[in-house]
Amino acid sequence: MVILAAAVAAVVHAEYRRPLSRLTGVQRGVLISLRVLTLAALVLFLFRPIVIRPPAGSREAIVPVLVDVSRSMRLADADGQTRVARANMLLKNELGLALSSRFTTEIFSVGERLAPAKIGDLAADARRSDLTGALAAVRERFRGQRVAGIVVLSDGGDTGRAGGSGGAGGAGGAAGDAGGPPVFAVGIGSPDGPRDREVLGITTSDPRLDHSSVDLHVTAVSTGFGRTPFALRVLGNGQVLDARRVVPPADGSPIDEVFTVSPDPLNSTVYTAEIPRDESEPVVENNVRHVLVSPAGRKRRVLVVEGAPGFEHSFMTRAWASDSGLEIDSVTRKGKNADGQDTFFVQAGAGRSAALTSGFPAKREQLYVYDALVIANVESDFFSRAQLAMAADFVAERGGGLLVLGGRSFARRGLSATPLEEVLPVELNDRRGGIVRTALGEGDLPAHNKLTLTAEGETHPIMRIGGSPDETRRMWAALPALAASATLGGPRPGATVLALTTAPGGGVFPVVAVQRYGQGRSMVFAGEAAWRWKMMVASSDRSYEFFWRQAARWLSSPAPDPVTIAVPDAPEPGDAISIDVDARDAAYAPVADAAVDATLTAPGGETRTIKLRHADPASGRYTSALGPEQPGLYRIHAEARRGTTPLGAADRWMYVGGADREFADPRLNEGFLRRVARNSGGRYVRAAEASRVTAWLQAAVPQNAAPERHDLWHEPWAFGLVVLLLSAEWILRRQWGLR
Repeated sequence: MVILAAAVAAVVHAEYRRPLSRLTGVQRGVLISLRVLTLAALVLFLFRPIVIRPPAGSREAIVPVLVDVSRSMRLADADGQTRVARANMLLKNELGLALSSRFTTEIFSVGERLAPAKIGDLAADARRSDLTGALAAVRERFRGQRVAGIVVLSDGGDTGRAGGSGGAGGAGGAAGDAGGPPVFAVGIGSPDGPRDREVLGITTSDPRLDHSSVDLHVTAVSTGFGRTPFALRVLGNGQVLDARRVVPPADGSPIDEVFTVSPDPLNSTVYTAEIPRDESEPVVENNVRHVLVSPAGRKRRVLVVEGAPGFEHSFMTRAWASDSGLEIDSVTRKGKNADGQDTFFVQAGAGRSAALTSGFPAKREQLYVYDALVIANVESDFFSRAQLAMAADFVAERGGGLLVLGGRSFARRGLSATPLEEVLPVELNDRRGGIVRTALGEGDLPAHNKLTLTAEGETHPIMRIGGSPDETRRMWAALPALAASATLGGPRPGATVLALTTAPGGGVFPVVAVQRYGQGRSMVFAGEAAWRWKMMVASSDRSYEFFWRQAARWLSSPAPDPVTIAVPDAPEPGDAISIDVDARDAAYAPVADAAVDATLTAPGGETRTIKLRHADPASGRYTSALGPEQPGLYRIHAEARRGTTPLGAADRWMYVGGADREFADPRLNEGFLRRVARNSGGRYVRAAEASRVTAWLQAAVPQNAAPERHDLWHEPWAFGLVVLLLSAEWILRRQWGLR
């Protein structure tokens, strides 16, 4: 270091020893000193010196304080005060004074977003409380700083999109992940909550019979009113359709009611479940929920491949043809011609019959125009392996439905060891001896070839031929026995057996079974001569038609079109949501270079264009972010094309504001706050014991923290010093006649 300094001094002295202009000794000394200081500073900084300082004390530690200011904080169940008033009092008095005397505190309000706040200005007017997002934002805001811990004053309602609901959601783990500052949560409000009646949920079943009827499942709860009866009613587009007086089984026990309604097949219908307000009930925002039933849409196309003409084919296709929501194409093998080749009788819509003249579509594009495929009494060697693989892809990739029925389809090895084997919901042989009898209740053993419903079958939309599960069970019990039934094996994992029968040897075997496979659905019907349910009953009995029509609808309804629109479930006003449009070609391959135009129609009728972008450059998905502020019914319309070739169009309806998440279960949610605190290494306490938080925070401050290291080269003054020395030398040189 000494040698380097001497060398620098020698170079500078030599430069100013014989200057071009005459200098006095003082002037030469000043310039030499400035140059030496400049070079010395640069050399010093090249060695990257650091300054080590002792660690900061607890007074310099930061404590962010997060206060929930959502609407649920208006409830007056915090020691006679509103929840937000109790939080304000804690910050003004014992908790706030103790924190400010020991730490550097920063107050934030938590509503739809995190915002700086002042004590006394906190008001419970935020639409929701995104606690999960707020905690993540605070950690990011104070990253790298000395934070003793985070204090949260809340009723535990995490109602942002990440939290999902004010109930015992699963966001506590995400909100309180270990690794950041510990969270010390203070619960504001009463864990018992006020007296309250709430509609917990309203859901719809699969529509039955051309959307002529839909079951609305309504769940409600009454807390604090004992077993006092209350009214529960259902409205359709604002008109009262049904009203009931229900009696809770016990205080706080949920009530489940089923309402059967008839939606408009051409227009969207918004159904509302509502509990009229009780004068003693402080929370009425959770007394109502809405659900949307979209219009039926286009007819669902079904391809029926029949091994031979017969009663089953005639009655089954006649039942489907009577459903105005279905479009049936059928191929029936008649026999062989003089050359020994199969001949077929084809009934199909315009433009589709040519693809069926050989008995089965030869190309994916020809098969994928259908929503469901029925293979009835056709032996497996009728199909090529490529056709069977295409049928399997029809279910798994295209999202279509598959029904296999009839003895020939299951005879000998049937479809075993073919690409369709895994698609079907049951084993195709009886290696396991059918179904274990212990799955049935006492006295439930069906008679030989007599069909008996399982518990799942009583409520499944395929088997629901009565107005209620009990009526459905009675109607099935009254139907004649089948002529025979294939002895299939047990269900595959995830499959559901809907109906059973017994073989002559006493084994119990599935007759009707279903499963979801890939993007689609599959079903088997192992019975023979189901037409008996039509010919051997009263002419007014429509069980046969109901069964087959509901089966075709269940299989075909979920099948997507080439252009589809996806929207989130149950968005609320102000939510940041994503609208996704998928564009596919006729073979249902994603189209990455499609041109997609989309529009959004708001509840007031205003229509605007949606700008879409590629979600993934290699996929056919296009997305747009929206933030609808107005509650009500929205319509999204999208059209896609590749070049000048249209790919298709789609419409989707979305109801915004179907439920108010902020008041779902208005009690203090201690479970969520405990999880947040525990997962972060912090503690939870109720408001009455909030003074304990200060001691916990002091203990959380690291006592043996490492010294703070500061690199001088990165300090602004270091750069300023070098610039100042160089500038001073340059100015003096100019004044004294040097260049």
